[in-house]
Amino acid sequence: MLKPYLNIGVTECGTDEAGRGCLSGGVCAAAVILPFDFKDSELNDSKQLSEKKRQRLRATIESNAVAYAVAFATNEEIDRLNILHASILAMNRAVKQLSVRPEFLLVDGNRFYTDTGIAFKTIVKGDATFMSIAAASVLAKTYRDAAMEELDRLYPQYNWRKNKGYPTKDHRQAIEKYGITPYHRKSFTLLKEATLF
Repeated sequence: MLKPYLNIGVTECGTDEAGRGCLSGGVCAAAVILPFDFKDSELNDSKQLSEKKRQRLRATIESNAVAYAVAFATNEEIDRLNILHASILAMNRAVKQLSVRPEFLLVDGNRFYTDTGIAFKTIVKGDATFMSIAAASVLAKTYRDAAMEELDRLYPQYNWRKNKGYPTKDHRQAIEKYGITPYHRKSFTLLKEATLF
């Protein structure tokens, strides 16, 4: 069972990202403040859920959350900052967009910084520990998948509708055959042998 909160009586926000390991597209982050009494037996780290369950949970989270927000860092920002700093940038953007200011942030992972002045705690595997981080992981994953499905309409040869930009065999083969798009991360090793630059 996921924990409902770390500090009782404190307005906590969970934040997480999706898409760090992809070769294309931005990284997406979400920030979620859940009610203290929120319960959903299926809520878990988004990687452990089927697409159908993630979509159901997204609707549940969005209709029950005290506040939530989703934000991206682009592939250009990833290339300029590196993936860790771009992920932290996206998480901060999501937190700043919340309609309710949280008193404390629960952050998935082991590295974070913020200029919001809000206290925080990093938690390794936090998306499998706390409800609010798991909820953020579900929103980040579903919003990022939807963004990659939109890009798939522009570049169907890369099969982003299915692989969502991750380094699958078919994605790498498409890069080898067609080259790269404006949405590929140039700082990543796009082909196993070497980068294209």
